[in-house]
Amino acid sequence: MSKASAGSSSQQPNTASIDPFVKLQRLIDYQFNDVSLLKQALTHKSAHRQHNERLEFLGDAVLGMIVGEHLFKAFPNSPEGKLTRMRSAIVKGDTLAEIALEKGLGEFIQLGAGELKSGGKQRYSILADVVESIIGAIYLDAGMNQCYDFIHAWFGARIAKLDPDVHPKDAKTRLQEYLQSRGIELPVYEVVDIKGKDHNQTFTVSCNTVTLSDPIQAQGASRKRAEQIAAQLTLEKLQDD
Repeated sequence: MSKASAGSSSQQPNTASIDPFVKLQRLIDYQFNDVSLLKQALTHKSAHRQHNERLEFLGDAVLGMIVGEHLFKAFPNSPEGKLTRMRSAIVKGDTLAEIALEKGLGEFIQLGAGELKSGGKQRYSILADVVESIIGAIYLDAGMNQCYDFIHAWFGARIAKLDPDVHPKDAKTRLQEYLQSRGIELPVYEVVDIKGKDHNQTFTVSCNTVTLSDPIQAQGASRKRAEQIAAQLTLEKLQDD
């Protein structure tokens, strides 16, 4: 992949003083010919009228095609239904948001004051959209081959774990099975806060289990989404402990 050029000095630069767009290009291992595309990819509609929704649309299509082609070649005996399920596991919002969190993309997202105050940099829907927008920006900047490199670098490990005969379970199901296998009472989910207008609400949900002294809270664009995130965080906490 195309990399940002390193300085001639052997001493590492102070990353705190690096322009955020330079820093991000190093992080994603791709240097844009047109940096304005990257800036737009990181701009939420709450921050500016030149936002990332169109790039998100394009990136979604590119990601689906590249992942679909890879699965088509990698699983020549799998029927359409299994290929579709595997592709969905990779391109779904949860997976994209997890990748965004792993890569630390939240700090680069440009948000309006309201979204910023409500925790938009950690909101799964916004994080997922930014991953798709970056893919769309790379496609416009350099074409499909560069997108292949980027997607396989960022999604390759997850794609390699796919099994056409395995049906993935959601976080609430996995947490329930984890607790049941240990004879522990099932969790209780409770909506503790709802913010925003009807068409753009943020739900805060707590997941209460007898094994943890404090409930785990999470936010999502819907109650269902918030419950899934809370269940995932609770399961990770229990497994760590």
